[in-house]
Amino acid sequence: MNLNKKEYDVVVVGAGPIGSTAARYAAKNGASVLMVEDHGSIGSPVGCTGLLSTRALSECDVEPSETFVLNKVRGAFVHPMNGEELPIDGKETKAYVVSRKIFDRTLANMAAKEGVEISLKTRATGIEKNIREQYVQITQEGVERKIRTKVIIAADGVRSNIAKIAGLGQVDKVLSGIQIEGAYQSHDTDFVELFVGSQAPGFFAWTVPVSEEISRIGIAIDAGQKSAQECLENLLKTNKHLSSRYNGGNLDIVMGGIPIGPLDNTYSDGVLIVGDAAGQVKPTSGGGIYTGAICAKIAGEVAAMAALENDTTAMRLSEYDRRWRAEIGKELALGMRIHKFIGGLKDEEMDELINSMNEPQILDTITIYGDMDHPSILIKKLLNPANSRSLFRIFRAFAKSVL
Repeated sequence: MNLNKKEYDVVVVGAGPIGSTAARYAAKNGASVLMVEDHGSIGSPVGCTGLLSTRALSECDVEPSETFVLNKVRGAFVHPMNGEELPIDGKETKAYVVSRKIFDRTLANMAAKEGVEISLKTRATGIEKNIREQYVQITQEGVERKIRTKVIIAADGVRSNIAKIAGLGQVDKVLSGIQIEGAYQSHDTDFVELFVGSQAPGFFAWTVPVSEEISRIGIAIDAGQKSAQECLENLLKTNKHLSSRYNGGNLDIVMGGIPIGPLDNTYSDGVLIVGDAAGQVKPTSGGGIYTGAICAKIAGEVAAMAALENDTTAMRLSEYDRRWRAEIGKELALGMRIHKFIGGLKDEEMDELINSMNEPQILDTITIYGDMDHPSILIKKLLNPANSRSLFRIFRAFAKSVL
């Protein structure tokens, strides 16, 4: 679309779920809002597994709908390098497998209904500031122009250009990921599968069932290791469980990075950073919709109020940073420690950990307290020595490292 105005209270860069949520909340709080998206279509290209927790949908103010929900998941089968799989059963729906394209468009449409103006094929290329005003430099279908705004919210992904321009840097650690969607005979469509250890160095691999015959199969690894594509190809060939169920070929492929660990600072004069761009991603799972939506709501509200008050200094906008860290900062910090500890385990140590958890008492604890959005709750319960001597022995090293 052609932009109708040259001035807005808030400009949001990036029209993914986090950008749309931030834009919607800025508009709800009285700001005039423009959201720009580099690509020509909302939700394309897809950048994640499309497995969203029930709490993530709720945080986005969305009810599960047949228009974008493809399957429901209640648990996971965890596969170590050696030993039996660990069945984790939540007993009820814990997550939804969604069409990200339709989900993203749903959130963008919600933003538009609040009055957010959306411009596709529009790349934000820079920021220009002087004492009294601020401009976003954009390129739209080859035409360069400037948009005056009071606050910029950067939701432009893991390699945020706006965060870099604003002098806030970029996330230090980015995992390399790849996912295909293809013919795969799922053992139980109520469960995802996780593969840990050296078969997925630095993180884990997964299958997410779309149906009995189609699954999303992916891997994320430490970017300093081999390529994610090479690791996935090797896993599909050498892992007997996967190779016996995967029929070859793929219907779709997604590649991208997963930021691990938030930025030290997510604000400056006239600028807020949110979502993947700010590293507001769960280090234990790589999921960023739930955490990002929490932060996006705060960003939208703070940006709108600051713009309407005509005070968009870093001091005023620091409210955003304080508030989101109060909400999820401790959980992300603990998640980062868990990520580092698990990533440092040798295969035999990982196998021992998983095997020691494969006991009725421990599995019951996981069922009751397991929470993919708040792993700290379960960790505290598992660290209770009454659960299992063998479990406590290996978690003792975890406790020293993490707590």
